Amino acid sequence: MEQIRFDDIEGLRKHVSEEFGDWGPEVEVSQEMINKFADITGDHQWIHVDVERCKRESPFKTPIAHGFLTLSLLPTLRSGAKFAIAGYGNATNYGADKLRFVSPVPAGSKIHARSRLVAADPKPKGTQITQEVAVHVVGSDRPALLYTMLVLYHPAMK
Repeated sequence: MEQIRFDDIEGLRKHVSEEFGDWGPEVEVSQEMINKFADITGDHQWIHVDVERCKRESPFKTPIAHGFLTLSLLPTLRSGAKFAIAGYGNATNYGADKLRFVSPVPAGSKIHARSRLVAADPKPKGTQITQEVAVHVVGSDRPALLYTMLVLYHPAMK
């Protein structure tokens, strides 16, 4: 895999693309995982945790994962990038330009993700990488989540 220094702006920009890369690993989103997330966050809305009520009243007929649970799985869902960013001291989550929960993730389904580099920009404290990530339920053409994330790569401390 090609290694590109975090401060090699032109080298990084060569990988900016309209096309998404390869799919990362598949991860099952189990009802147990959803229940644990509900316990941690306090979000026990029935559409996530009440299996019997979902069978009766939900348009999905099964519980669905919290959107933020799907988002929180991004480190596990890392897609197969063609390059790695190297030479930085640390990386900081700088936020998002866009976050959309497009379609549901039913309990028991598997999800996977792919991404594309949108931009690499020099900043006073390092290099800001803008990356778009698409998470899909395996087998679905429609994404479950679209996220344009910003990460600031900092030089090593002296």
